[in-house]
Amino acid sequence: MADNIIRIEKVTKQFAGGAKAVDDAHFNVERGEFFSLLGPSGCGKTTLLRMIAGFEFPSEGEIYIDNQASSLIPAYQRPTNMVFQSYAIFPHLNVFDNIAYGLRKSGLSGGELKRRVNEALGMIKLDGFGARRGDQLSGGQRQRVALARALVKRPKVLLLDEPLGALDKKLREEMQIELRQLQKSVGITFVFVTHDQEEALSMSDRIAVMVKGKVLQIAPPQELYEAPGNVEVASFIGSINLIDVTVKSVGAGEAVLDGAGFGQLRARAIDDLKAGEKLVAAVRPEKLALVSSRPGSGSFVEGTVKASAYLGDRSHYHVFVKGRTTPIYVAAQNAERAMTGGFDTAKSVYVTWDWQSLILLRR
Repeated sequence: MADNIIRIEKVTKQFAGGAKAVDDAHFNVERGEFFSLLGPSGCGKTTLLRMIAGFEFPSEGEIYIDNQASSLIPAYQRPTNMVFQSYAIFPHLNVFDNIAYGLRKSGLSGGELKRRVNEALGMIKLDGFGARRGDQLSGGQRQRVALARALVKRPKVLLLDEPLGALDKKLREEMQIELRQLQKSVGITFVFVTHDQEEALSMSDRIAVMVKGKVLQIAPPQELYEAPGNVEVASFIGSINLIDVTVKSVGAGEAVLDGAGFGQLRARAIDDLKAGEKLVAAVRPEKLALVSSRPGSGSFVEGTVKASAYLGDRSHYHVFVKGRTTPIYVAAQNAERAMTGGFDTAKSVYVTWDWQSLILLRR
């Protein structure tokens, strides 16, 4: 049985005017887990995080932290701490005093305070930075200090509200690795809010996808990407091609489909599939390939390259297929480009795929 540090039980948050920021959320977060709340702006993820922290309170339902109902417990008495996107470190204090601030407020002083702060400096790889002022730090260093200040009080749960959002792309990617390594080393439960899909996929043990206040699916990163539970999750997690299909027949774990612009398709059957049912076939761009000559067998469709983008390690192609209003997106590794020469705009091509890479989804 899982050791749950957080239990969200049928939690709804309704603000004045009737809008539900969070709508009947119900899930658990395991002790020591890196758990991410992922969704577009306005989906309710930050509101849910603030309710765990105690800055907001549920309109309905209950939040349990370490098996204790938290609705009547103020934020400062909860076993949680929070890191914000803005860092919120004190620019007039040096790094040591920024990290020590919460400890001093708790009455800690002397050798134990110094030991705890120095331990935290080592943890965030800023040994020797204790005397440096907050306004003399880079963005990445300020972010680390904010993390250390939150962790030094040894909370049971660390809540992170898009803490990497203000960093440039390269530094953000470096901090993703460091933050994940830090979480593993300290063993504290992290609840992380982000709208960045790659960030959530690269860091999390499990991800909760939220849209319009609803938690649509909770799963490990690979499962979310490879086996999304519905069209909304599939559309939000990475790029994907969606094809409206009608089931023609089902047998031996395989479905034969009629797909607009694609003719007859094959895919692995899902539960309770019936002939005549209308659903969506989805396939990731990297599961597709482009070839110049018509294949002798297998799954393929003819199209015309309408646009392409060279991205260094890979190229993205938009391929127009007769009978579709939206292009097919294909991602090809550029290791193959030397052999193929790439595919120019307006060039006729064939899009090919392994039929088992198609995912069937109900709307």
